[in-house]
Amino acid sequence: MKVLLLKDPKEDDCGQDPYVRELGLYGLEATLIPVLSFEFLCLPGLSEKLSHPEGYGGLIFTSPRAVEAVERCLQKDTKAEVWKRSLKEKWNAKSVYVVGHATASLVNRIGLHTEGETCGNAEKLAEYICSRESSALPLLFPCGTLKREILPKMLKDKGIPLESVTVYQTIPHPGIQGNLTSYYTQQGVPASITFFSPSGLTHSLKHIQELSGDSIGQIKFVAIGPTTAHALAAQGLPVSCTAESPTPHALAAGIRTVLQPHAC
Repeated sequence: MKVLLLKDPKEDDCGQDPYVRELGLYGLEATLIPVLSFEFLCLPGLSEKLSHPEGYGGLIFTSPRAVEAVERCLQKDTKAEVWKRSLKEKWNAKSVYVVGHATASLVNRIGLHTEGETCGNAEKLAEYICSRESSALPLLFPCGTLKREILPKMLKDKGIPLESVTVYQTIPHPGIQGNLTSYYTQQGVPASITFFSPSGLTHSLKHIQELSGDSIGQIKFVAIGPTTAHALAAQGLPVSCTAESPTPHALAAGIRTVLQPHAC
């Protein structure tokens, strides 16, 4: 049975995307199509802030792109050396909060220890931070232009200082229409389509509706989390499944339950 995931392919240590592998364990043939691209912004400003850990109580990462922005700052020769020699250790003396295991693994890759990764979304992470944070210094929050305001608002309501810095913007992937058309031509209408963000839904839905035609009613629409599920519902689409957590295993189990209910 063929399923479509609207996300970038990301190989793990085994050389395969973990979502494709997990779905394959259930006999589901997954195809990945990226629907979003990203442009990085204000990296010199972020680099300067990273150079002064003494001015912050810690870091917050809610997306892999924010971590990538930090990585790009560290690719400068002098910055990379200073990071290894002293900055990394200074940031590790502080709290580094993250949403999800995927983002946590990227943060670990740049040498930082993380906490809060079991929180599946920004709201749960904000609750976690509020239960622990007591620093008078602001938390540094690299984020995108489409960040939701729930985390900043919850921290503000609890009197926890936060310094947001916008480091990337989300744009439609230039190959969305062509890649989707090619998929439908070669594979036909998928049994399910998984959306990974509200912006991914926004940029791909029109093409999916056009390509699916009258068959759209047979597709099971799946969301990686509650925010994306709300966006699907707002478009009038039935949400067949929301992953219990934003992980390959949870998503694959949810899709299997929807497509193969008698196999459970």
